[in-house]
Amino acid sequence: KAVSFHLGRVVATPGALAALEKVGESPIDYIARHARGDWGEALCSEDKQANYDALKYGTRILSAYLLPDDVKLWIITDGVINPATRERYATTLLLPEDY
Repeated sequence: KAVSFHLGRVVATPGALAALEKVGESPIDYIARHARGDWGEALCSEDKQANYDALKYGTRILSAYLLPDDVKLWIITDGVINPATRERYATTLLLPEDY
C-alpha cells in the first residue's frame, strides 16, 4: 500500500543515535522506510493495521526495526495536531527503553 503522511520535526534520543552509530547505520535510512509505510520487521500485523488506520484517523504511527545487532529501534510519529492540514508535530527515533 502506498502511504503519505507528514513527519513533522524529526528528532532522536541519544540511545537511538548511539545504537545506530554502533552498527554503522544511518537514521535517514530508517526514517525513509517509516515514511514510505515500511513499518519494519519487528511489528506485528495488528500494529501494522493500526498504522494504516492512523493514516485515516490521524493517530500515532509506530514502526519497529531490528538493527543488525538485534537491537530494536522504534520510530513514532505523533498524531495529527492540525486536522485541516493533517500536520503532525514530530517523528522520534528511540529505543524501547527510552519510551
